[in-house]
Amino acid sequence: MLPRSRSLLRPSRTARSSLALPRRYYQSQESRPTPQGQFIQDQFVTSAGVAINLFTRFVKFSLLGGLGLGFTAWTIFEGTHLWVESVELASDQDDETRRWEWHQDAERWTGGEHGGTDPALGFRARHLLRGSWMAENWGIGSTTFSDNGGIGGRNAVEARLDFAQNYLDTTIKIAETRITSAKLRPQTINELFLRHGAILERIGTKEALFEARSKYERIWAGLPGKGPDAARIAVKLGDLNFRLGDSNDALAWWTRSLSLSQGTQQTEGAVIPTISQSAPSSPSAQRTLTTALVSLSAYYSTSGQLQQARQLQETALEVLRSIPSSPNISSASPPQMLHSLYLLHRSSLISIHLAEVLYALRSPQKSSFDYLTRAAESSERVALALTGLPFNPPHAEGSGVHTPAPDATILPLFAKSHAMQKPATGLLRDARRTAAGGVELDGNSLRARR
Repeated sequence: MLPRSRSLLRPSRTARSSLALPRRYYQSQESRPTPQGQFIQDQFVTSAGVAINLFTRFVKFSLLGGLGLGFTAWTIFEGTHLWVESVELASDQDDETRRWEWHQDAERWTGGEHGGTDPALGFRARHLLRGSWMAENWGIGSTTFSDNGGIGGRNAVEARLDFAQNYLDTTIKIAETRITSAKLRPQTINELFLRHGAILERIGTKEALFEARSKYERIWAGLPGKGPDAARIAVKLGDLNFRLGDSNDALAWWTRSLSLSQGTQQTEGAVIPTISQSAPSSPSAQRTLTTALVSLSAYYSTSGQLQQARQLQETALEVLRSIPSSPNISSASPPQMLHSLYLLHRSSLISIHLAEVLYALRSPQKSSFDYLTRAAESSERVALALTGLPFNPPHAEGSGVHTPAPDATILPLFAKSHAMQKPATGLLRDARRTAAGGVELDGNSLRARR
């Protein structure tokens, strides 16, 4: 038996190469991803790209939406302020309104002859000033009362008035830092004090009344001590001092207002202020004079000085009757009509005071009844004229004196006037109260109707 050759036992190089091929082939096949793995990897990359793209688009559109909403809100905000500046605070330029001087009695918001606000106050102060007007006239939403311990102390006050006076207080502080500025109108500070004092009066707490008096005293200090503005401030100071219990100061201020309105000097040591027999020619001065006379009449009537009250009231009625009025109120121009109705209502108030004084002095009951009936009829006529209702409506049974419809509003010819809207609204409210009070006194105190 022949021995095996080593060449036969050892695989040739070609054979070794062929034997190694399958291993290398399988190794290369293992390193390649399978089609399923490639699909998963591609899906992951695609999903991540989609998520990033969606997030980017979300952020982009959110920013654009936020900017759009912010721009819209800012436009509405500034548009509202522009409306208040140009429309609500505009000065009444009607010649007839100015002839009867209602523009002098109108609210002033520092803008001067053309209305609006003083540009020299600056951006923030002007926005606060308009915000005060909005809070006072439009309210602040659903909140009715505020009890934050501010100017009203711990007393609940109307939230809209609280916000309005806070805005004005901040505006005044800003304005006081600009007093030295040549651009600031000389009347701006006093007009801010006047608006602040009026709102504090309406709040009505003791702290607010003290603060209001301080504002008016600062206005008085800046006035020359004469003219219609001084007369109006004197009446306000008299009323405030009376509400605060300072009767002597109140009487002094009312007397000063009479002197300024009539252009007369008071007699030293007079028991009651001297009242001129002729009324001033200025319509605004006539309204100021009647306001002071009503306040004096109420003071003497409630302080037990009945003889002095009777003397003053009879003189006051004579002065008011001497003021010429339109023979037919309904045919007069709206400013003249409102002026006549204003004087008629004030005379009815003094007539009610005189009726009560005569009754307390044990005068014949008929004289008290006559004054009371005329006062109730005059007040009713004022309320009905302001609302456009007939004086003798069909539902009035028996007497023509009754309480006017409480839901009726002032005529549009008054409501559309910036200078006359608030005086007409206040006059309608007061006339209704006077008419109702006259009827109540007639039935309960004097027993004259039944």
